[in-house]
Amino acid sequence: MTASSTYSYKVVRQFAIMTVVWGIVGMLVGVFIAAQLIWPELNLAEWLSYGRLRPLHTNAVIFAFGGCALFATSYYVVQRTCHVRLFLPGLASFTFWGWQAVIVLAAVTLPLGITSGKEYAELEWPIDILITLVWVAYAVVFFGTLATRRTPHIYVANWFYGGFILTVAILHLVNSAEIPAGLWKSYSLYAGVQDAMVQWWYGHNAVGFFLTAGFLGIMYYFVPMQAERPIYSYRLSVVHFWALVFTYMWAGPHHLHYTALPDWAQSIGMLFSLILLAPSWGGMINGIMTLSGAWHKLRDDPILKFMITALSFYGMSTFEGPMMSIKTVNALSHYTDWTIGHVHSGALGWVGMISIGAIYFLIPRLFGEKQMYSKGLITAHFWIATVGIVLYIASLWIAGVMQGLMWRATNVDGTLTYSFVESVKDTYPYWSIRLLGGTLYLTGMLIMAYNVFKTVAGKKAYDAPVIAPATAHA
Repeated sequence: MTASSTYSYKVVRQFAIMTVVWGIVGMLVGVFIAAQLIWPELNLAEWLSYGRLRPLHTNAVIFAFGGCALFATSYYVVQRTCHVRLFLPGLASFTFWGWQAVIVLAAVTLPLGITSGKEYAELEWPIDILITLVWVAYAVVFFGTLATRRTPHIYVANWFYGGFILTVAILHLVNSAEIPAGLWKSYSLYAGVQDAMVQWWYGHNAVGFFLTAGFLGIMYYFVPMQAERPIYSYRLSVVHFWALVFTYMWAGPHHLHYTALPDWAQSIGMLFSLILLAPSWGGMINGIMTLSGAWHKLRDDPILKFMITALSFYGMSTFEGPMMSIKTVNALSHYTDWTIGHVHSGALGWVGMISIGAIYFLIPRLFGEKQMYSKGLITAHFWIATVGIVLYIASLWIAGVMQGLMWRATNVDGTLTYSFVESVKDTYPYWSIRLLGGTLYLTGMLIMAYNVFKTVAGKKAYDAPVIAPATAHA
């Protein structure tokens, strides 16, 4: 069998394995900084302080763990649905090594305090340039594969992947526009409220396209494949795509309620955030209803459990987000741990669990195996992770509402009822529960790493033959 007659799985294997590795690293840092909030003495050195490690945690989980999952799944899905070998496999290999270089550079520069100070865009300009080069190569490989497809239509998962690739490119270029002032120092091209507006246009759409559209691409392929059922409504999936990509772009200003941003811009952000509920829930319902006639499979298929639970968290997070964008709700929730709970219900519940399910689906197929080493370990991982998420988000929801109420409480004479330090002191029990929840989730990732290792150890790499469209199956 020649190389040209098989799919290009090498880069998929590389990204799939690194998804597990970076997932452990990112979540380990998260558990450590959660512990630092309870025991400040764990701020052992300047480069190990909470302020330095927190952006490392967010970058590692979003771009290292989540990014590798997106690269792995998109490279797999676009080949399988287009029935062609990956376009320019050598360039795809560059995206792997280039992306790992970006991650390693982030792991070195952020603890050293080298940062642009922009949320989710902290990396300095030399790394931004490398990100741009990798992303252009990614686009060439992905859209090149689509262009050479042997199928008449483009499956909807590729619409979501394509939308994510193009939009993230625009977001990165616009928000990272900066003036270098040395090798590791730069100043934003924007200033004041304009800088804040551009930053949260980027920040919320990093959630909207990197952490939502891309992972919906995963959902639209892997849920039907694992359930062995067609997507519930292909028409709804297309409506979902267009409604989501149009609406998400305008929701960013809801991060800037009660700031110097003009009130009309805040209100538009809130309005589009509320509209977002419709396409988001349309996609969630589409994914969950794919199990129509196959609900019994949830009893003994832990991979499907991960995927359907992920969709449930997606629905919950995309209800909670629009509600928190309402100005009166935001007045209570903003700057509190409620926001952190919301973020993690999406990150751990939606992004984490759909990625984990997809990796469990992929690993055996990438090494010529029929299944993972241990189904029991996957089940154990599912329950440990689920309990961990519930403990994490519930504790922070309660802590956040408590904080918001304490901060706004006033005495009859108008003075504050509570000092800020009192709200911190009362939050400690909830931070302890959050630490327990995060530790459980990390434990699940370690179980996954062991299961993956036992599955691939001593196995030869496997590249499946390219299947003609008429007889195609995954």
